[in-house]
Amino acid sequence: MAQRIEMQICLGSSCFSRGNRDVVAFIREYLKRNHLEDRIIFKGARCMDLCSKGPNLRINDKIIEEVTLSKIEGILEKEFGNIK
Repeated sequence: MAQRIEMQICLGSSCFSRGNRDVVAFIREYLKRNHLEDRIIFKGARCMDLCSKGPNLRINDKIIEEVTLSKIEGILEKEFGNIK
């Protein structure tokens, strides 16, 4: 069985105020649409201490900064396009 991937999005107040609600909704829909829900564990995280560069997304040990609704699909395609 393939290794499961853990993805966390910062839900700290700074990241949240920069639009994480819409990004979270998009990620959930993306995972569902691409049948990745059983392969990728997606959950919220406490502050990642990178507030000035948020919203922040962690995929396993990799942190991606300045995640926005306009960037998230490209990020997900780059990270997960090969496992669909």
